[in-house]
Amino acid sequence: MLSSESYGRLRKLLELHEKRMAMPYLDQAGNLTIGVGRNLTANGLRSEEIDYLLTNDIEDALHWLHQYNWFSLLDEPRQVALIDMMVNLGPTKFAGFQRMIACLSTHNWAGASAAALDSFWAGQVGDRAKHDARMLLTGEW
Repeated sequence: MLSSESYGRLRKLLELHEKRMAMPYLDQAGNLTIGVGRNLTANGLRSEEIDYLLTNDIEDALHWLHQYNWFSLLDEPRQVALIDMMVNLGPTKFAGFQRMIACLSTHNWAGASAAALDSFWAGQVGDRAKHDARMLLTGEW
């Protein structure tokens, strides 16, 4: 077992040799790689890493959604539908749903649901959009 000092030095050495990359890239052998030399092509992600990333994505979505003063007043199924949309779209594209956002701010559930479905996004994601729109409409899981 490495001492904590050697472990720290090892991490620095790996970062020196592999670099620290937040975005995926192709390494010299053509493998999709991220982080500090994580070969996604060969190794993928462990279940715990996937859970960690998902938790971060949910927390990021919540951060952005709390920018809308009406979000915290919604019931949980509607909040969950919007979190799902925010995780998928990101804050910039989500903000483009101006009609849906206006409807949500006035509790016009039918209008919000229709606006979500009347979008390029709905055509791209199909059943996901239908599921989220149904949750917006009904407030039910």
